[in-house]
Amino acid sequence: MSPAFAAVRHESIVGVDEAGRGPLAGPVVAAAVILDPCRPIDGLDDSKRVSEPRRERLAPLIRARARAWAIGSADRGEIDTLNILQATLLAMRRALLALGVPLTHVCIDGNRAPQLADLGCTVETIVGGDALVPAISAASILAKTHRDALMRELEGRYPGYGFARHKGYGTAAHLAALRRLGPSSEHRLSFAPVRAAAAQFRAAAPAPGCAPPRRD
Repeated sequence: MSPAFAAVRHESIVGVDEAGRGPLAGPVVAAAVILDPCRPIDGLDDSKRVSEPRRERLAPLIRARARAWAIGSADRGEIDTLNILQATLLAMRRALLALGVPLTHVCIDGNRAPQLADLGCTVETIVGGDALVPAISAASILAKTHRDALMRELEGRYPGYGFARHKGYGTAAHLAALRRLGPSSEHRLSFAPVRAAAAQFRAAAPAPGCAPPRRD
């Protein structure tokens, strides 16, 4: 535990984490959480170490018991325009602004932080913080469950890609769907696997005016 973290009252710590940096499609989502020490939540941990059913049970508890929580996101267009790192930092800043409360000390998972000088708070980055700081663990779970829900919604809008199953990550099934269907408007064109699959899709498509081969 760093001296800065140890010097801050527990109820003043804002935990921040993100979900969705690695996927090939969909937004990147960040959450900011201030826990209430009078309403503890058992089982908080890095969302990657918590099963999906358990995350879905913890998320409403966090929303109900936290002193404050908020979600921020950056969409596919912002990811392609800014790059994934800058879009992630933008999502984090949006989550912090959406809290709507004065900020004292912000703890962010990882080693990069958004520009927060105008908010008048101290900022600490903690590698592996989602497993070390309960407020970051809670943010990790909220960001992950919120993004998973968004990807399930996208399944209905863009059938065939399997978004509800892989949540946009580059699984073999997802890459095969990309080559078969081409990228949707939610796919990150700045990501190399999407560009490559799009090129394969275009190469396999019949030339204009040419009928596809018969299959009888």
